[in-house]
Amino acid sequence: MSIVGTGGDETDASAFVVGEADAGRRLDQFLASALGGELSRSRLQSLIEDGQVRIDDETVTVPKRKVAAGETVQLDMPEAAAPEPTGEDIPLDILYEDDHLVVLDKPAGLVVHPGPGNWTGTLVNALLFHCGDTLSGIGGVKRPGIVHRLDKDTSGVMVVAKSDTAHRALAKQFAAHGQDGKMERAYQAVVWGVPSRPVGTVEAALGRSNSDRTKRQVVPEGRPDARHAVTHFEVLERFGTEGANASLIACVLETGRTHQIRVHMSHIGHPLIGDEVYGAHFRTKAKKLGDVGEVVSAFPRQALHAFRLAFEHPVTGEAMEFETELPDDMQELLEALARLDA
Repeated sequence: MSIVGTGGDETDASAFVVGEADAGRRLDQFLASALGGELSRSRLQSLIEDGQVRIDDETVTVPKRKVAAGETVQLDMPEAAAPEPTGEDIPLDILYEDDHLVVLDKPAGLVVHPGPGNWTGTLVNALLFHCGDTLSGIGGVKRPGIVHRLDKDTSGVMVVAKSDTAHRALAKQFAAHGQDGKMERAYQAVVWGVPSRPVGTVEAALGRSNSDRTKRQVVPEGRPDARHAVTHFEVLERFGTEGANASLIACVLETGRTHQIRVHMSHIGHPLIGDEVYGAHFRTKAKKLGDVGEVVSAFPRQALHAFRLAFEHPVTGEAMEFETELPDDMQELLEALARLDA
């Protein structure tokens, strides 16, 4: 295979000559190899089917078409399409940014991605405004690449891709759940009561709730929708009568399921303070805490903060690590709980 030239005005065109070693390969496979993994197979298949690939100046729309030695394959990469969401000037706490990614500290209350009921005012809208033309296109669209999410009312560190290459590499790291040693996600949470062990692991499969499809619950491993889930926790601080009313814990995810920490901690009898979905049955406990109970009852969200994120830079391979302090509302909650020990 050899490159015969690149160029173009409205499109970015790349042309390759098929060598003997590549003869007989599928067109999409050949291009994926020729481009060095810059574009995914599915993206290349879409481009071929859309008429963006020519062989010896004839448009080809069949991804599985076999290439022959000596043929010239040309890919015309269209300009990234404008995103459907619009940029909005929403303040962001940026921890790090380069040409490939942006790391930020998401505040509680900010929805990550536009959706029903939240088509504007999201993190994606904010990033479209902040990044502007530095977005090189994710799947052909100028938009930030969301590789993981935090619940609306969970605060903390997030990484977002700015290019297709970074998006695919980061997605692969998150899919490995840290088992390849490249990534670690750690959270701090304030929970009701104190786990019986200072350090422990919750290993329980999660699936959709039988009563509400927006919720998750612990389910048998053999259920069709069961997803293996493992959360490691450590008790950092205890509060209240003999340190038994509430506790600050750190959680490290071995898997990344929806609502994982919230469901797992509720499952072992220690739901997060402020969690109206998985801990509402503990609401009456606040009434027994006097003035402190008023602060606890008024806490407006699940007390969960993603305080640490470590990963390998998707392009340079550099080890990246970011940590943030607990936000003010969780600090104030801990200060109120500490008064129980006074």
